[in-house]
Amino acid sequence: KCTFTGVGKSREEIEYALEQGIYSFNVESESELENIDRIAGAKNLRAPIALRVNPDIDPHTHEYISTGSHENKFGIALDRIAAVYESAAKMRNIDIVGVQMHIGSQITEAQPFASAIWKLAPIVRELKSKYAIKFFSIGGGMGIIYRRALESGSGKWWHDHGGESSAFSIRDYADAIVAPSRQLGIRIVVEPGRFLVGNAGVLLTRVGYIKKSGAKKFAIVDAGMNDLIRPALYHSYHEIVPVKETKSERERKISKIDIVGPVCESGDFFALDREMPKLDEGDLLAIMSGGAYGFVMASNYNSRPLPAEGLVRGDKFALIRKRQTWKDLVRGEIEPL
Repeated sequence: KCTFTGVGKSREEIEYALEQGIYSFNVESESELENIDRIAGAKNLRAPIALRVNPDIDPHTHEYISTGSHENKFGIALDRIAAVYESAAKMRNIDIVGVQMHIGSQITEAQPFASAIWKLAPIVRELKSKYAIKFFSIGGGMGIIYRRALESGSGKWWHDHGGESSAFSIRDYADAIVAPSRQLGIRIVVEPGRFLVGNAGVLLTRVGYIKKSGAKKFAIVDAGMNDLIRPALYHSYHEIVPVKETKSERERKISKIDIVGPVCESGDFFALDREMPKLDEGDLLAIMSGGAYGFVMASNYNSRPLPAEGLVRGDKFALIRKRQTWKDLVRGEIEPL
């Protein structure tokens, strides 16, 4: 069973979710609620729903991944929730099962989570009393360590810096949500995503060219922003580690270099002015912590085939997605008459 969230659910998606016996639609607007009711009625089914509440909380994260502020497109305003639940209760094809929120992504402090739960607590109690809701989903958003989880340019695959002593931990998260949630006496649902897979993914790329232009030095690699768009989109940081042993003092010497891709935009970069040991053409680089919002955001921009994916478990390795070919890029194209 799964829940279905998103501000633009299509008729086809709603019909499919109903046919599959979805656990809950997390409803984002009054218009969507009416649409789900109509579609469920046409199929002679009842749709389980939870309204997504926008608690108007600042999650202290990048503005593009903030989802719980009144300025964001997500959820229903807190002052409208009671009225919308009353409307839902009158709909013949709607089954009220819960309430949901999700305030943002890559949140690295406890306060926004606790504030949002405390803010919603009164409405959760009221919904539990009036509609016997089964769950309160507090969404996801717990951040991971990108910076200093590894030492850039280190010969070690994983260099422990103590996990950034100031970083947000699973214990901090638990402490933040347990106290305000326990007194509600209802099933609490969490939706971790990045936290589960973010640090598990690595993008391997090869240096094609080393280029100097005035005072600037570039390592041009064969991966691009189409493969991992986070640095270009969010100016996000990913550790980058040469996959080789440094054998001499010359190779260990640190200097600044831009690590960039082959795409035809200056925003196609993985690191700018990054301190790295000497890099040579042909070197492999590991771009770390690409397991979340990596391959799923990849595209064929610049007519670039998508990379292969492998799964590593201990000393075992398996290919789980084939590399795209040039033929794959044009397979769906139709020659016009």
